[in-house]
Amino acid sequence: MLPNYNKSILNLITSILKKYNVKSEFPELTEIKEVINKDYNNIVLVILDGMGENILSKNSPKGLFNRNKLCNITSVFPTTTTAAMTTYYSGKPPIETAWIAWTQYFKEYGKYIDVLPEIDDSNGEQIKIKDKKISDIIGYKNIYTQILEQNNNLTVCEIVPNYCKKKTKLTINANNIDEMCEGILAICNNDKNQNFIFAYSDNPDEIIHKNGCYSNETKKFIQETEEYFQKLINKLKGTNTLLLISADHGHNDIKEKISILELPEIQNCLIMPPFLESRMISFFVKEEKKKKFEEIFKKEFNEKYILYNKKEFLDSGLMGKGKQHKKIDDFIGNYIAIAISDFIIVLENYFDRELKGKNEKKSTHCGLTKNEMELPLIVFNIK
Repeated sequence: MLPNYNKSILNLITSILKKYNVKSEFPELTEIKEVINKDYNNIVLVILDGMGENILSKNSPKGLFNRNKLCNITSVFPTTTTAAMTTYYSGKPPIETAWIAWTQYFKEYGKYIDVLPEIDDSNGEQIKIKDKKISDIIGYKNIYTQILEQNNNLTVCEIVPNYCKKKTKLTINANNIDEMCEGILAICNNDKNQNFIFAYSDNPDEIIHKNGCYSNETKKFIQETEEYFQKLINKLKGTNTLLLISADHGHNDIKEKISILELPEIQNCLIMPPFLESRMISFFVKEEKKKKFEEIFKKEFNEKYILYNKKEFLDSGLMGKGKQHKKIDDFIGNYIAIAISDFIIVLENYFDRELKGKNEKKSTHCGLTKNEMELPLIVFNIK
């Protein structure tokens, strides 16, 4: 399933930005125009990391969220938190932000860096160069700043886990759904100003990675989350609140995998270790080995990955349309492989193998399956 940049999370955040008089060159989400153009005291956007349409429909088909689902939308590509949440936070597609995967190679540091936490992927240590942070190299203007510049009498609040970097002055830390709902309630009860609240939960993503899409643990989280939100909705009556709930990407269970270390013929074609993510792999291939690399890869993984050369990938529009960020060329090798099945190539080295559990995931994302791409959009108009 391909991203639909007329019906995606980019269009959802564009609709919110335009509601607050922020200009954008991207189209609004048609399906939400009627509901969002009404007057509200509070607009609340909740993102439940990893809650794809398949996660919701199979774990709670008759629950609160499914009963109030407006439509399905798509993620952006890559279907991963780094790319998708940055689209929410910036109002831009991945081609413009260059936040495209969990691990990206920065020549400025000579390191593979996990970009969201800004840590060295090889040892987990924080990047400590004070005068040149990741955000200085691939930064963006966040939506909180954009909205506040156009709205003097608006309260803008983010609600995030306590490890997340603060993006706006009014930030509430919430490490579970109960705390998130309490934070939403507290801000919505402030009737001095109108309020925009952006709340993010890192679950069910963590639970799904560990236990799988349709595990008892995942089902329990979805159903308990619905219970918390039902209580919140009851308490919000009379506050004139628009509550929107969606996700950043979905998940696909992994049934088969192979380590890159077990593919010596492919390794011999490479200039440097492949990176990005196991379901979207950036290969920097030696010029004289390109033909051999293509032959080997397509023979081994023809029904498991789509292999693009760099031009094909950048011309595909998978990462959206817009002005290409100057760092994209550093992150996209001369070949990109994207998963289309329940198989992954594990990107690791011999040091990684000493770190027990680092690559042990029952489910993951960043590919082009429907499970990874399709997301629910749930709407509550609370009077």
